[in-house]
Amino acid sequence: MSSAQLVVIGAGPGGYAAAFHAADLGLQVALVDTEPNPGGVCLYRGCIPSKALLHVAKLVAEAKHASAWGVSFGEPSIDLDKLRAFKDSVVQKMVGGLGQLSKQRKITYIQGRASFVDAKTLSIDLVKGGKETLSFEHAIIATGSRPAVVPGLSIDSPRVMDSTAALDLPGVPKSLLVVGGGYIGLELGSVYAALGTKVTVVEMTPTLLAGADRDLATILARRLEKTLHKVILNARVAEMKDGKNGVKVKIEGEGLADADREQTFDRVLVSVGRKPNSAIDGLDKTRVKLRERGFISVDASLRTDEPNIFAIGDVVGEPMLAHKASHEARVAVESILGHNAVFEPQAIPAVVFTDPEVAWCGLTETEAQKQGRKVEIAKFPWAAVGRAVAIDRPEGVTKLVIDPTTERVLGVGIVGAGAGDLIAEGVVAVEMAALASDLALSIHAHPTLSETIMEAADVFYGQSVHVYRPKKK
Repeated sequence: MSSAQLVVIGAGPGGYAAAFHAADLGLQVALVDTEPNPGGVCLYRGCIPSKALLHVAKLVAEAKHASAWGVSFGEPSIDLDKLRAFKDSVVQKMVGGLGQLSKQRKITYIQGRASFVDAKTLSIDLVKGGKETLSFEHAIIATGSRPAVVPGLSIDSPRVMDSTAALDLPGVPKSLLVVGGGYIGLELGSVYAALGTKVTVVEMTPTLLAGADRDLATILARRLEKTLHKVILNARVAEMKDGKNGVKVKIEGEGLADADREQTFDRVLVSVGRKPNSAIDGLDKTRVKLRERGFISVDASLRTDEPNIFAIGDVVGEPMLAHKASHEARVAVESILGHNAVFEPQAIPAVVFTDPEVAWCGLTETEAQKQGRKVEIAKFPWAAVGRAVAIDRPEGVTKLVIDPTTERVLGVGIVGAGAGDLIAEGVVAVEMAALASDLALSIHAHPTLSETIMEAADVFYGQSVHVYRPKKK
């Protein structure tokens, strides 16, 4: 039997961050995962491969649009084998680097599947065969999540994909149905559309991107209307059958055209959210408890009901984001070391890497309305900023959600090119309790897209150089 001061179960962005941080602080660490190197779903089958493909999709779109700028290319030609190889090379570089970092920190990396014997012991089924027993003082569960399945729509067909299968690029179908208008479905739908597929999105709610403010999501929707074949809202996929020529689909919803109710698609991508991987063998032999939807119950320090076992990332609750898991990892490790650490962020950024990107953090306008909280909204249109016009992307908007009494910035929302990078300033502003005047008085480089944050703050005071707004009386 081997032993460790800390064992981390799951080597995704939360798990490997926890293991690395703990090792840096002097703990003897074991890290358990079925993959050959750290990385988890994010690196192997999620965040990283999807962004590699989205980068290519953006390049294809710009090549097609370049004629408007006086630059003409031939019709983009897709070599699917090379594209897969590029995507896979990105993944291997990243996970290979993490493997080296794990070795440099002298972390014991065990490739296998862990189950609990009791609150201080794991039994690990090794990928190479055999079993290993590991005793530990503390454990961090970081087992992540998996794609959710729609009841009644689970048919055994290679034509029906989840996000993992879609990222493998099994081919470029002539038509693709995306079930779900959330960020994963829209990102992957955008990739396939750029590769030449006619993409149809079906979403049950009245709008795309349920978590984003409507004014931000609407700008993305307008662009998707041009790049996707069709977006059907307020509708649901009621039935799927594998047919000779594709997947036959029945769609239900008020006001649907007859042509939309029954269709056949070459492939279907089901993307309706994710479920926590909390069904860990032997977990019932500990005092760890599950709450609604299968999430592991933890306190503000990420400690479960078993005092020496912690849990982080997707398995403890939403938002299911890699960067949330990484920060929870730091809190859990410091709590194990006896520090007074809690996970109480004011702003967790959310980014949708479509074209244009959508990003937000802190309090949204929609949340403020639900809470009955009085806020003031300051928006700056990108059509009024030189850099956005120069790159022919004037459709963007930057908005601030501001407390009208204290003038504190409570939230930031951005839609436009590079919004995912720009939102970092918004996170700092919200976390540091910045006032709108702090943003307005901070000199931003010109010409940049980041100027829109400063200008939005100026709009709040009725002093924006590039947008006229009557002064408050």
